[in-house]
Amino acid sequence: MPIVNYAAREITCKIVYCGPGRSGKTSNLLHVYSELPEDRKGKMMSLATEADRELFFDFLPIDLGKIADFNTRLQLYTVPGQVFYEATRRLVLEGADGVVFVADSQARQLEDNIESLQDLHANLASHGVDPRNLPIVMQYNKRDLPPSDIMPVDDLDDILNFRGVPSFPADAIKGTGVFESLRAISQLVFQRLDSSNGAK
Repeated sequence: MPIVNYAAREITCKIVYCGPGRSGKTSNLLHVYSELPEDRKGKMMSLATEADRELFFDFLPIDLGKIADFNTRLQLYTVPGQVFYEATRRLVLEGADGVVFVADSQARQLEDNIESLQDLHANLASHGVDPRNLPIVMQYNKRDLPPSDIMPVDDLDDILNFRGVPSFPADAIKGTGVFESLRAISQLVFQRLDSSNGAK
């Protein structure tokens, strides 16, 4: 649920990047952070473990201008994809206003993608959130790999995108599809906020 600070006239929304381990969630945030002007971003913070370079989440507020006379801000988070960090994922997903699901396009990662998507739905349900009502965008990352290693986007859509939400091919290292995914989820989140009259 967006945080509306009436005194400061500010709306803060939380977007969480989910997906299997090493799918490119952190690469998305690093690219966004590197491309934003200094005056439009806050400090990036992370919590890391000893086990793996990707086992941390980032916090990145982005000033988005004004909606209904309120300043808007996004907080971007990543969650660890490894299955044994379920408690951390559940904690980070609490209060999420939107999700970018970062799938690994490699054919050998399909089962991990499916398991991670099921885990996302279970964790949302544990917070009393119906996944069908939460803004979600699908991103199919690692499209730069050889065609023999990756699944066609249409096949990934057929298997993973049963809701028919916006989906984007991506190469998070180079930045392809990164801002497109962020723009799409931001629009969905703020459309939902506007329709619920959250910015009165």
